[in-house]
Amino acid sequence: MVEQRMKQSRRGPGRPREERVTGAVLDAVVALVAESGMSALTMDAVAARAGVSKPAMYRRWSTKQDLIIAAAESRIGPLTVPDMGDFRAELHAVLTARAQAYRQPGVGRLLAGVIGAAAETEAEPDDYRAYTARVTSETRHVLERGVARGDVRPDADLAAATTLVAASLLFRLVGEQQVPDDALVASVVDLIGRAVGVPA
Repeated sequence: MVEQRMKQSRRGPGRPREERVTGAVLDAVVALVAESGMSALTMDAVAARAGVSKPAMYRRWSTKQDLIIAAAESRIGPLTVPDMGDFRAELHAVLTARAQAYRQPGVGRLLAGVIGAAAETEAEPDDYRAYTARVTSETRHVLERGVARGDVRPDADLAAATTLVAASLLFRLVGEQQVPDDALVASVVDLIGRAVGVPA
């Protein structure tokens, strides 16, 4: 038992340091993009801003694309909504959480950068598809749960509905340069509810 505790104490300092490095780097990415846009985002600039070495960064993110995606997910991360008995209420919770995340400083420019980076010739499309699948997974889950519960039509195009939900906030933020508000959230819930919901 004592030996086990000693091993744990020897391992202990490594993980907090790794977490500090990761947090410092991702915060530096968001800060640089917020202040100066994607053009300021180089591995050298991030390393200097975060106070870490480039080798430490490359051990975690082998490319700038990986780093951008990780920074975006650090602000728009995993989301879990409990079963509320009604897919509209659950969808409202998803959209409200996302809208709050989008209000964080620098997130608008960062997400615009993610979209722009995805269009670059050297971009790996599968990485971006995986990222968007993770970000939208809870919306898809809410709709699938609604089908199983009976308040979402079984013939509804859940992939299209999921895209519309995500795109509504993202386009308001990046395309229209406005922060998504509660009114938009309510409107999207109403529109998607009419499109895929089972009539009362």
